[in-house]
Amino acid sequence: MSFDFVWSRRDADSQRGGIFFRLVFLLCFVAVLFLLYLVRVPLLRLAGNSWVVNEEPQPSDAIVILGDDNLGGERARRAAELFKAGWAPRLIASGRYLRPYLSVSELMQRDLTAMGVPSNAIIQFPHRAANTGEEAFALGKFLSAHGWKRIILVTSNYHTRRARYIYERALPAGMQLRVVAASDSDFDPDTWWRSYKGINLMAHETAGFLVAVWAMNHHGYEGDASGSANSDGLQQPIARLILCGKPADLHLVSAVL
Repeated sequence: MSFDFVWSRRDADSQRGGIFFRLVFLLCFVAVLFLLYLVRVPLLRLAGNSWVVNEEPQPSDAIVILGDDNLGGERARRAAELFKAGWAPRLIASGRYLRPYLSVSELMQRDLTAMGVPSNAIIQFPHRAANTGEEAFALGKFLSAHGWKRIILVTSNYHTRRARYIYERALPAGMQLRVVAASDSDFDPDTWWRSYKGINLMAHETAGFLVAVWAMNHHGYEGDASGSANSDGLQQPIARLILCGKPADLHLVSAVL
């Protein structure tokens, strides 16, 4: 009987100890949640600003504007400001085809001319690239063919981190890149979580960056660019690019990037 009594006491002590540690763990967990709640705004602001890259421009051969611009044409506006400040002698308006007879690059040219940029300083770059990676490799070939080595890349603030990651790996070796952010009315890095559009863009860029890292490290891109010359004699390429890998992988990457 004495042994039974000893084991009973040990079991009771073990149960009390287990309950005590569970209670301590629960209290610590609640304290961490409460702390995160108190600092949620600085953390969310830090997360939003972590996607924004805004480098100092340098004298360059061309300013490249990525499509798709927003309804207000804010990418075009930022690029026009850089052009007027004398950072580069030409603007390259990159954009996908919306119809066989109309591309985003054509709409961007209209925005730029409306903002006071001379039409002879604008080069349209219409393409059929399905994502940022395909667009990057097509632009890299186009820029290299014309001997332009110093590039200012303009895109929306929320897209700059992913764009820089991709273009640093897609552009030919020796090409100098500066990424300049254009403000976007749908994404304020300090308050993005307060609007549906801001949350949607944040989620899209987070997923897109992860897919870009995976794609760049596991696949690579292949493509061919051809086109007709515009009025100033420059080749206007049409990107016909595919992502190496399985068809299912292609659909995944194209959908996110």
